Amino acid sequence: MIIRILGEGQYAVDEADIDKLNRLDGLLLEAADDSDDEGFAEILGQLREAVRDNGRPLADEDLVASDLVLPSADTDLVEVQAMLGDDGLIPG
Repeated sequence: MIIRILGEGQYAVDEADIDKLNRLDGLLLEAADDSDDEGFAEILGQLREAVRDNGRPLADEDLVASDLVLPSADTDLVEVQAMLGDDGLIPG
């Protein structure tokens, strides 16, 4: 799966690591539903860090369509709530 972190770049993440990302995505969705700004920011940071830790960065010159896009660190809860579907940021 190709994941773009806005403002940073793209990462190739193995399907085996998607469950961990989905767990964090579920927590992010709960924080958004509760309008928990502090918890939301913390979990979004953990989600971005998990992508960096488990993914392989793609070179800037590699133009590949992203399967999903994670917001940048300065994105607030209201902006992300507009991006969230029923499944969170990560489908499945």
